[in-house]
Amino acid sequence: MDALKLIAQDSVKAETPAFEIGDTVRVAVKIREGEKERIQAFEGTVIAKRGSGVAESFTVRRLSYGVGVERVFPLHSPNVTDVKVVRKGKVRRAKLYYLRGRVGKAAKVKEALK
Repeated sequence: MDALKLIAQDSVKAETPAFEIGDTVRVAVKIREGEKERIQAFEGTVIAKRGSGVAESFTVRRLSYGVGVERVFPLHSPNVTDVKVVRKGKVRRAKLYYLRGRVGKAAKVKEALK
């Protein structure tokens, strides 16, 4: 078991971005198309965080042309180049799965005042 932990420590990023559930984030992801590589941005609300260590991941949800789109990103993946917080959210839940059933203004998360 200790050997697995040693291998996993090499894969863990030194600096993890500071974001919480309910925050609106812009995730920069490396996309490979053939031999070319580009960075694509995915912006949405963080509705869940799970796992720990090298297996930590987070789920981001956004509306695209009226359809809800969710993506799960491994936090320590080399394909996730950057996570920027666009807006801080004020929530009282650890998981925001209830947003899936809401539309329009009801699906918004209030902004946290500083």
